[in-house]
Amino acid sequence: MKRNEQIAFYLPDEECLVLGTLMNERDSLAEVNNLLDEDCFYHNFHKQIFRAIKALDKQGKRPDMMMVWRELKGKVNEETDRIPFMKIANNQTFDLYQHAAVLKDASARRRIEDNLKSALSLVPCVTEDPYEIIEKVKEALDGIYSDQSSGIITMREVMQEVHDIINRNLNNPEPMTGTPTGFRDLDRKGVLRPANLAVIGADSSQGKTSLATSICVNAAFAGAKMAFYTMEMTPVELGQRMLSKASGVNGMHIATHSLSTEELFHSDRGIASLLDLPLYFDGKSTSTADSIISSIRMMKKRYDIDGAVVDYLQILSVNGKGSNVSDEMQMGAIARRLKNLAKELGIWILALSQLSRDKMDTAPNIGRIRGSGQITEAADVVLLLYRPEHYGRDKRYPEPFTNVSTENTAMIDVAKGRNVGTWKFICGFNADTTQFYDLMDIPHIDPLKTSDEDKPAF
Repeated sequence: MKRNEQIAFYLPDEECLVLGTLMNERDSLAEVNNLLDEDCFYHNFHKQIFRAIKALDKQGKRPDMMMVWRELKGKVNEETDRIPFMKIANNQTFDLYQHAAVLKDASARRRIEDNLKSALSLVPCVTEDPYEIIEKVKEALDGIYSDQSSGIITMREVMQEVHDIINRNLNNPEPMTGTPTGFRDLDRKGVLRPANLAVIGADSSQGKTSLATSICVNAAFAGAKMAFYTMEMTPVELGQRMLSKASGVNGMHIATHSLSTEELFHSDRGIASLLDLPLYFDGKSTSTADSIISSIRMMKKRYDIDGAVVDYLQILSVNGKGSNVSDEMQMGAIARRLKNLAKELGIWILALSQLSRDKMDTAPNIGRIRGSGQITEAADVVLLLYRPEHYGRDKRYPEPFTNVSTENTAMIDVAKGRNVGTWKFICGFNADTTQFYDLMDIPHIDPLKTSDEDKPAF
Protein backbone atom coordinates (compact mmCIF):
# COMPACT_ATOMS: atom_id res chain seq x y z
CA MET A 1 0.00 0.00 0.00
CA LYS A 2 1.41 3.36 -1.02
CA ARG A 3 1.74 6.16 1.50
CA ASN A 4 -0.49 8.61 -0.41
CA GLU A 5 -3.25 5.98 -0.49
CA GLN A 6 -3.13 5.71 3.29
CA ILE A 7 -2.48 9.30 4.28
CA ALA A 8 -5.59 9.37 6.51
CA PHE A 9 -4.20 6.43 8.44
CA TYR A 10 -0.66 7.82 8.78
CA LEU A 11 -0.21 10.43 11.52
CA PRO A 12 3.49 11.43 11.65
CA ASP A 13 3.01 14.30 14.11
CA GLU A 14 1.03 12.08 16.47
CA GLU A 15 3.69 9.38 16.27
CA CYS A 16 6.45 11.89 17.10
CA LEU A 17 4.41 13.27 20.00
CA VAL A 18 3.92 9.83 21.54
CA LEU A 19 7.54 8.73 21.05
CA GLY A 20 8.89 11.98 22.49
CA THR A 21 6.68 11.63 25.57
CA LEU A 22 7.78 8.03 26.10
CA MET A 23 11.38 9.27 26.24
CA ASN A 24 10.73 12.36 28.36
CA GLU A 25 8.13 11.24 30.89
CA ARG A 26 9.26 8.76 33.55
CA ASP A 27 7.16 5.57 33.57
CA SER A 28 4.97 6.81 30.72
CA LEU A 29 5.34 3.50 28.87
CA ALA A 30 3.53 1.73 31.71
CA GLU A 31 0.50 3.94 31.04
CA VAL A 32 0.14 2.79 27.42
CA ASN A 33 1.99 -0.54 27.43
CA ASN A 34 -1.17 -2.59 26.84
CA LEU A 35 -2.36 -0.22 24.12
CA LEU A 36 0.68 0.41 21.92
CA ASP A 37 2.52 -2.08 19.76
CA GLU A 38 5.03 -1.75 16.96
CA ASP A 39 2.29 -1.69 14.30
CA CYS A 40 0.88 1.50 15.79
CA PHE A 41 3.78 3.33 14.09
CA TYR A 42 3.65 3.58 10.30
CA HIS A 43 7.09 5.08 9.62
CA ASN A 44 9.90 2.50 9.80
CA PHE A 45 12.19 4.90 11.72
CA HIS A 46 9.44 5.39 14.29
CA LYS A 47 9.07 1.62 14.60
CA GLN A 48 12.81 1.34 15.32
CA ILE A 49 12.59 4.00 18.04
CA PHE A 50 9.64 2.23 19.67
CA ARG A 51 11.50 -1.11 19.54
CA ALA A 52 14.47 0.53 21.27
CA ILE A 53 12.21 1.98 23.98
CA LYS A 54 10.62 -1.42 24.60
CA ALA A 55 14.01 -3.18 24.67
CA LEU A 56 15.38 -0.77 27.30
CA ASP A 57 12.23 -1.09 29.39
CA LYS A 58 12.50 -4.89 29.28
CA GLN A 59 16.06 -4.58 30.63
CA GLY A 60 14.78 -2.48 33.53
CA LYS A 61 16.41 0.69 32.18
CA ARG A 62 14.74 4.07 31.79
CA PRO A 63 14.34 4.81 28.06
CA ASP A 64 15.36 8.47 28.03
CA MET A 65 16.65 10.22 24.90
CA MET A 66 20.34 9.33 25.33
CA MET A 67 19.67 5.70 26.27
CA VAL A 68 17.36 5.23 23.26
CA TRP A 69 19.92 6.76 20.89
CA ARG A 70 22.63 4.42 22.21
CA GLU A 71 20.25 1.49 21.71
CA LEU A 72 19.66 2.61 18.09
CA LYS A 73 23.35 2.85 17.20
CA GLY A 74 24.29 0.32 14.56
CA LYS A 75 20.64 -0.07 13.57
CA VAL A 76 20.10 3.37 11.96
CA ASN A 77 22.14 5.78 9.90
CA GLU A 78 23.75 7.90 12.61
CA GLU A 79 24.58 10.78 10.23
CA THR A 80 21.18 11.24 8.59
CA ASP A 81 18.92 10.03 11.41
CA ARG A 82 20.40 11.95 14.35
CA ILE A 83 18.68 15.30 13.63
CA PRO A 84 15.23 13.74 12.98
CA PHE A 85 15.65 11.73 16.18
CA MET A 86 16.46 14.88 18.20
CA LYS A 87 13.37 16.59 16.79
CA ILE A 88 11.22 13.62 17.84
CA ALA A 89 12.78 13.63 21.33
CA ASN A 90 11.73 17.28 21.81
CA ASN A 91 8.04 16.36 21.70
CA GLN A 92 5.94 15.93 24.85
CA THR A 93 2.30 15.81 25.90
CA PHE A 94 0.45 15.49 29.20
CA ASP A 95 -2.33 13.54 27.45
CA LEU A 96 -0.31 10.54 26.30
CA TYR A 97 -3.08 7.96 26.50
CA GLN A 98 -5.50 9.75 24.19
CA HIS A 99 -2.80 10.26 21.54
CA ALA A 100 -1.70 6.63 21.85
CA ALA A 101 -5.36 5.63 21.36
CA VAL A 102 -5.44 7.68 18.14
CA LEU A 103 -2.40 5.75 16.87
CA LYS A 104 -4.06 2.47 17.85
CA ASP A 105 -7.18 3.40 15.88
CA ALA A 106 -5.12 4.43 12.84
CA SER A 107 -3.27 1.11 13.02
CA ALA A 108 -6.60 -0.72 13.23
CA ARG A 109 -7.88 1.08 10.13
CA ARG A 110 -4.74 0.13 8.22
CA ARG A 111 -5.17 -3.51 9.20
CA ILE A 112 -8.87 -3.45 8.30
CA GLU A 113 -8.06 -2.08 4.85
CA ASP A 114 -5.28 -4.64 4.36
CA ASN A 115 -7.59 -7.50 5.38
CA LEU A 116 -10.42 -6.32 3.14
CA LYS A 117 -8.08 -5.97 0.17
CA SER A 118 -6.77 -9.46 0.87
CA ALA A 119 -10.36 -10.77 0.96
CA LEU A 120 -11.21 -9.03 -2.32
CA SER A 121 -8.23 -10.64 -3.98
CA LEU A 122 -9.66 -14.06 -3.08
CA VAL A 123 -13.15 -13.36 -4.48
CA PRO A 124 -12.26 -14.09 -8.18
CA CYS A 125 -10.61 -17.39 -7.16
CA VAL A 126 -13.13 -20.12 -8.03
CA THR A 127 -11.35 -22.71 -5.87
CA GLU A 128 -11.81 -20.70 -2.68
CA ASP A 129 -14.97 -21.44 -0.68
CA PRO A 130 -16.89 -18.16 -0.06
CA TYR A 131 -17.70 -19.25 3.51
CA GLU A 132 -14.00 -19.80 4.18
CA ILE A 133 -13.26 -16.32 2.85
CA ILE A 134 -15.85 -14.88 5.25
CA GLU A 135 -14.39 -16.83 8.18
CA LYS A 136 -10.86 -15.67 7.38
CA VAL A 137 -11.98 -12.05 7.22
CA LYS A 138 -13.94 -12.38 10.50
CA GLU A 139 -10.96 -13.91 12.31
CA ALA A 140 -8.63 -11.23 11.00
CA LEU A 141 -10.97 -8.41 12.01
CA ASP A 142 -11.70 -9.91 15.44
CA GLY A 143 -7.97 -10.12 16.15
CA ILE A 144 -7.27 -6.43 15.59
CA TYR A 145 -8.11 -5.40 19.16
CA SER A 146 -7.65 -8.80 20.79
CA ASP A 147 -4.42 -7.70 22.52
CA GLN A 148 -6.36 -5.11 24.51
CA SER A 149 -8.76 -7.68 25.99
CA SER A 150 -6.00 -9.93 27.34
CA GLY A 151 -6.73 -8.79 30.91
CA ILE A 152 -10.38 -9.89 30.77
CA ILE A 153 -11.21 -13.19 32.47
CA THR A 154 -14.54 -14.99 32.62
CA MET A 155 -16.55 -15.96 35.69
CA ARG A 156 -15.72 -19.60 34.92
CA GLU A 157 -12.00 -18.82 35.12
CA VAL A 158 -12.48 -16.91 38.38
CA MET A 159 -14.42 -19.78 39.96
CA GLN A 160 -11.77 -22.26 38.81
CA GLU A 161 -9.12 -20.29 40.71
CA VAL A 162 -11.36 -20.13 43.79
CA HIS A 163 -11.88 -23.89 43.56
CA ASP A 164 -8.11 -24.44 43.33
CA ILE A 165 -7.60 -22.36 46.49
CA ILE A 166 -10.20 -24.45 48.36
CA ASN A 167 -8.45 -27.67 47.31
CA ARG A 168 -5.03 -26.35 48.34
CA ASN A 169 -6.41 -25.44 51.75
CA LEU A 170 -7.93 -28.92 52.16
CA ASN A 171 -4.57 -30.54 51.50
CA ASN A 172 -2.69 -28.22 53.86
CA PRO A 173 -3.68 -28.15 57.57
CA GLU A 174 -2.10 -24.69 57.90
CA PRO A 175 -2.58 -23.06 54.48
CA MET A 176 -0.58 -19.93 53.76
CA THR A 177 -1.13 -17.37 51.05
CA GLY A 178 1.56 -14.91 50.12
CA THR A 179 5.13 -14.29 51.22
CA PRO A 180 6.20 -15.78 54.58
CA THR A 181 7.07 -13.16 57.20
CA GLY A 182 8.49 -15.36 59.96
CA PHE A 183 5.47 -14.59 62.17
CA ARG A 184 2.94 -17.43 62.34
CA ASP A 185 0.00 -15.17 63.11
CA LEU A 186 0.65 -13.11 59.98
CA ASP A 187 1.48 -16.05 57.75
CA ARG A 188 -1.70 -18.01 58.58
CA LYS A 189 -3.77 -15.21 57.06
CA GLY A 190 -1.33 -14.28 54.28
CA VAL A 191 -0.71 -10.62 55.07
CA LEU A 192 1.88 -10.10 52.32
CA ARG A 193 -0.11 -11.09 49.25
CA PRO A 194 0.43 -10.05 45.62
CA ALA A 195 -1.39 -6.78 44.79
CA ASN A 196 -1.62 -5.84 48.49
CA LEU A 197 -0.48 -2.62 50.16
CA ALA A 198 0.37 -3.21 53.82
CA VAL A 199 1.20 -0.38 56.23
CA ILE A 200 3.19 -0.59 59.48
CA GLY A 201 2.29 2.30 61.79
CA ALA A 202 4.01 3.22 65.06
CA ASP A 203 5.33 6.11 67.12
CA SER A 204 8.90 7.22 66.63
CA SER A 205 11.53 4.82 68.09
CA GLN A 206 9.09 1.91 68.38
CA GLY A 207 10.94 -0.10 65.73
CA LYS A 208 9.04 0.22 62.43
CA THR A 209 12.21 -0.18 60.35
CA SER A 210 13.43 -3.04 62.54
CA LEU A 211 10.13 -4.89 62.14
CA ALA A 212 10.21 -4.39 58.37
CA THR A 213 13.84 -5.56 58.32
CA SER A 214 12.96 -8.68 60.34
CA ILE A 215 10.12 -9.49 57.94
CA CYS A 216 12.34 -8.96 54.90
CA VAL A 217 15.18 -11.16 56.15
CA ASN A 218 12.73 -13.93 57.11
CA ALA A 219 11.05 -13.68 53.70
CA ALA A 220 14.38 -13.65 51.86
CA PHE A 221 15.52 -16.79 53.68
CA ALA A 222 12.27 -18.38 52.46
CA GLY A 223 13.19 -17.45 48.87
CA ALA A 224 11.23 -14.21 48.32
CA LYS A 225 12.85 -11.39 46.34
CA MET A 226 12.47 -7.83 47.65
CA ALA A 227 13.52 -4.23 47.15
CA PHE A 228 14.07 -1.99 50.19
CA TYR A 229 13.82 1.82 50.09
CA THR A 230 14.61 3.94 53.12
CA MET A 231 14.93 7.71 53.40
CA GLU A 232 16.61 7.66 56.81
CA MET A 233 19.32 5.02 56.44
CA THR A 234 21.93 3.95 53.91
CA PRO A 235 21.96 0.42 52.46
CA VAL A 236 25.07 -0.27 54.57
CA GLU A 237 23.28 0.75 57.78
CA LEU A 238 20.38 -1.53 56.85
CA GLY A 239 22.90 -4.27 56.18
CA GLN A 240 24.32 -3.83 59.68
CA ARG A 241 20.84 -4.35 61.15
CA MET A 242 20.29 -7.45 59.04
CA LEU A 243 23.67 -8.83 60.05
CA SER A 244 22.83 -8.20 63.71
CA LYS A 245 19.67 -10.30 63.31
CA ALA A 246 21.44 -13.08 61.42
CA SER A 247 24.46 -13.25 63.74
CA GLY A 248 23.02 -12.27 67.13
CA VAL A 249 25.83 -9.72 67.55
CA ASN A 250 24.87 -6.36 69.07
CA GLY A 251 24.08 -3.92 66.28
CA MET A 252 25.96 -1.05 67.93
CA HIS A 253 29.02 -3.26 68.28
CA ILE A 254 28.94 -4.08 64.56
CA ALA A 255 28.72 -0.38 63.67
CA THR A 256 31.16 1.18 66.16
CA HIS A 257 33.16 -1.40 68.15
CA SER A 258 36.15 -3.63 67.66
CA LEU A 259 34.49 -7.03 67.78
CA SER A 260 35.67 -9.79 70.10
CA THR A 261 36.86 -13.13 68.73
CA GLU A 262 33.48 -14.71 69.47
CA GLU A 263 31.60 -11.81 67.88
CA LEU A 264 33.82 -12.01 64.80
CA PHE A 265 33.05 -15.71 64.49
CA HIS A 266 29.29 -15.14 64.66
CA SER A 267 29.39 -12.10 62.38
CA ASP A 268 31.37 -14.02 59.74
CA ARG A 269 28.79 -16.79 59.82
CA GLY A 270 26.02 -14.20 59.58
CA ILE A 271 27.63 -12.51 56.58
CA ALA A 272 27.97 -15.86 54.82
CA SER A 273 24.25 -16.56 55.33
CA LEU A 274 23.21 -13.13 54.00
CA LEU A 275 25.51 -12.77 50.97
CA ASP A 276 23.24 -14.34 48.38
CA LEU A 277 19.86 -13.29 49.73
CA PRO A 278 17.65 -11.75 47.00
CA LEU A 279 17.44 -8.31 48.63
CA TYR A 280 18.01 -5.20 46.53
CA PHE A 281 18.61 -1.56 47.46
CA ASP A 282 18.42 1.58 45.34
CA GLY A 283 20.01 4.33 47.39
CA LYS A 284 19.62 6.89 44.59
CA SER A 285 15.85 6.60 44.25
CA THR A 286 14.62 7.53 47.71
CA SER A 287 13.81 11.24 47.49
CA THR A 288 10.40 11.27 45.80
CA ALA A 289 7.46 8.97 45.29
CA ASP A 290 7.99 9.19 41.53
CA SER A 291 11.59 7.98 41.70
CA ILE A 292 10.72 5.09 44.04
CA ILE A 293 7.77 3.96 41.89
CA SER A 294 9.99 4.07 38.80
CA SER A 295 12.69 2.08 40.61
CA ILE A 296 10.18 -0.55 41.81
CA ARG A 297 9.07 -1.07 38.21
CA MET A 298 12.71 -1.46 37.20
CA MET A 299 13.33 -3.94 40.05
CA LYS A 300 10.32 -6.00 38.93
CA LYS A 301 11.55 -6.17 35.34
CA ARG A 302 15.21 -6.79 36.22
CA TYR A 303 14.92 -9.06 39.28
CA ASP A 304 11.24 -10.17 39.28
CA ILE A 305 10.79 -9.05 42.91
CA ASP A 306 7.92 -10.34 45.02
CA GLY A 307 7.60 -7.19 47.10
CA ALA A 308 9.03 -3.83 48.13
CA VAL A 309 9.42 -1.92 51.40
CA VAL A 310 9.08 1.88 51.56
CA ASP A 311 10.37 3.55 54.74
CA TYR A 312 8.52 5.82 55.33
CA LEU A 313 5.45 7.59 53.85
CA GLN A 314 5.56 10.93 55.67
CA ILE A 315 9.10 11.73 54.53
CA LEU A 316 8.30 11.21 50.85
CA SER A 317 7.50 14.10 48.54
CA VAL A 318 5.51 14.22 45.33
CA ASN A 319 6.89 15.91 42.24
CA GLY A 320 4.90 18.99 41.36
CA LYS A 321 3.03 19.24 44.66
CA GLY A 322 1.03 22.47 44.66
CA SER A 323 0.73 24.90 47.58
CA ASN A 324 -2.98 24.11 47.90
CA VAL A 325 -2.34 20.38 48.43
CA SER A 326 -2.55 19.36 52.09
CA ASP A 327 -0.20 16.85 53.69
CA GLU A 328 -3.11 14.43 54.11
CA MET A 329 -4.00 14.69 50.42
CA GLN A 330 -0.34 14.14 49.52
CA MET A 331 -0.08 11.06 51.75
CA GLY A 332 -3.32 9.71 50.30
CA ALA A 333 -2.05 10.22 46.75
CA ILE A 334 1.20 8.38 47.52
CA ALA A 335 -0.64 5.50 49.21
CA ARG A 336 -3.04 5.12 46.27
CA ARG A 337 -0.17 5.13 43.79
CA LEU A 338 1.64 2.44 45.76
CA LYS A 339 -1.55 0.35 45.93
CA ASN A 340 -2.12 0.71 42.19
CA LEU A 341 1.52 -0.18 41.53
CA ALA A 342 1.24 -3.34 43.67
CA LYS A 343 -1.84 -4.37 41.72
CA GLU A 344 -0.27 -3.55 38.36
CA LEU A 345 2.96 -5.48 39.00
CA GLY A 346 1.42 -8.32 41.03
CA ILE A 347 3.66 -7.67 44.05
CA TRP A 348 3.09 -6.63 47.67
CA ILE A 349 4.29 -3.30 49.01
CA LEU A 350 5.00 -2.72 52.70
CA ALA A 351 4.95 0.98 53.58
CA LEU A 352 5.93 2.42 56.97
CA SER A 353 4.05 5.30 58.57
CA GLN A 354 4.47 7.59 61.56
CA LEU A 355 1.72 8.02 64.13
CA SER A 356 0.63 11.31 65.63
CA ARG A 357 1.68 11.52 69.29
CA ASP A 358 -0.81 11.00 72.10
CA LYS A 359 0.68 11.77 75.53
CA MET A 360 -2.40 10.55 77.37
CA ASP A 361 -2.58 7.12 75.68
CA THR A 362 0.58 5.69 74.14
CA ALA A 363 -1.20 2.60 72.73
CA PRO A 364 -1.51 3.02 68.95
CA ASN A 365 -4.78 3.20 67.09
CA ILE A 366 -5.54 3.45 63.40
CA GLY A 367 -6.85 7.01 63.73
CA ARG A 368 -3.39 8.25 64.73
CA ILE A 369 -1.74 7.46 61.38
CA ARG A 370 -0.73 10.79 59.90
CA GLY A 371 -2.96 11.34 56.91
CA SER A 372 -4.87 8.34 58.27
CA GLY A 373 -8.12 8.77 56.40
CA GLN A 374 -6.68 8.33 52.93
CA ILE A 375 -3.74 6.06 53.81
CA THR A 376 -5.89 3.50 55.60
CA GLU A 377 -8.48 3.67 52.83
CA ALA A 378 -5.83 2.70 50.25
CA ALA A 379 -4.17 0.04 52.43
CA ASP A 380 -5.28 -3.59 52.43
CA VAL A 381 -3.61 -4.29 55.78
CA VAL A 382 -2.58 -1.96 58.62
CA LEU A 383 -0.22 -3.26 61.32
CA LEU A 384 0.23 -1.13 64.45
CA LEU A 385 3.38 -1.74 66.49
CA TYR A 386 3.51 -1.11 70.26
CA ARG A 387 6.34 -1.56 72.79
CA PRO A 388 5.11 -0.24 76.18
CA GLU A 389 8.49 -0.70 77.89
CA HIS A 390 9.81 2.14 75.73
CA TYR A 391 7.56 4.51 77.73
CA GLY A 392 8.37 3.24 81.22
CA ARG A 393 7.87 0.34 83.62
CA ASP A 394 4.36 1.43 84.55
CA LYS A 395 3.01 0.97 81.02
CA ARG A 396 1.00 -2.12 80.21
CA TYR A 397 -0.55 -3.66 77.13
CA PRO A 398 -4.23 -3.02 76.46
CA GLU A 399 -6.80 -5.82 76.62
CA PRO A 400 -6.57 -8.74 76.16
CA PHE A 401 -2.85 -8.64 77.04
CA THR A 402 -2.85 -6.66 80.31
CA ASN A 403 -1.22 -9.59 82.12
CA VAL A 404 1.57 -10.02 79.52
CA SER A 405 5.09 -8.88 80.43
CA THR A 406 6.25 -5.87 78.43
CA GLU A 407 9.91 -6.76 78.90
CA ASN A 408 11.49 -7.74 75.55
CA THR A 409 8.09 -8.08 73.90
CA ALA A 410 5.92 -6.10 71.48
CA MET A 411 2.31 -6.12 70.36
CA ILE A 412 1.32 -6.17 66.71
CA ASP A 413 -2.23 -5.00 66.17
CA VAL A 414 -3.69 -5.94 62.77
CA ALA A 415 -6.05 -2.95 62.85
CA LYS A 416 -7.28 -3.38 59.29
CA GLY A 417 -7.21 -6.55 57.26
CA ARG A 418 -9.02 -6.68 53.97
CA ASN A 419 -9.84 -10.36 53.39
CA VAL A 420 -7.83 -11.39 56.50
CA GLY A 421 -9.69 -9.82 59.45
CA THR A 422 -8.36 -7.96 62.49
CA TRP A 423 -6.59 -9.29 65.60
CA LYS A 424 -3.68 -8.66 67.96
CA PHE A 425 -0.73 -10.82 68.95
CA ILE A 426 2.46 -10.64 71.01
CA CYS A 427 5.94 -11.14 69.54
CA GLY A 428 9.46 -10.93 70.96
CA PHE A 429 11.91 -8.04 70.69
CA ASN A 430 15.69 -8.20 71.13
CA ALA A 431 17.00 -4.76 72.06
CA ASP A 432 20.65 -5.68 71.34
CA THR A 433 19.94 -6.69 67.76
CA THR A 434 16.81 -4.47 67.37
CA GLN A 435 15.01 -7.44 65.88
CA PHE A 436 11.48 -8.76 66.28
CA TYR A 437 10.79 -12.49 66.34
CA ASP A 438 8.00 -15.01 66.73
CA LEU A 439 7.23 -16.20 70.27
CA MET A 440 6.35 -19.79 71.10
CA ASP A 441 5.53 -18.95 74.72
CA ILE A 442 4.19 -15.57 75.83
CA PRO A 443 5.76 -14.31 79.10
CA HIS A 444 3.29 -13.16 81.72
CA ILE A 445 3.72 -10.73 84.59
CA ASP A 446 4.95 -12.30 87.84
CA PRO A 447 2.30 -11.22 90.39
CA LEU A 448 4.72 -11.68 93.33
CA LYS A 449 7.36 -9.53 91.68
CA THR A 450 4.78 -6.90 90.83
CA SER A 451 3.45 -6.76 94.38
CA ASP A 452 6.97 -6.41 95.79
CA GLU A 453 7.69 -3.52 93.42
CA ASP A 454 4.45 -1.81 94.42
CA LYS A 455 5.29 -1.89 98.16
CA PRO A 456 6.24 1.56 99.51
CA ALA A 457 9.87 2.04 100.54
CA PHE A 458 10.61 3.15 104.17
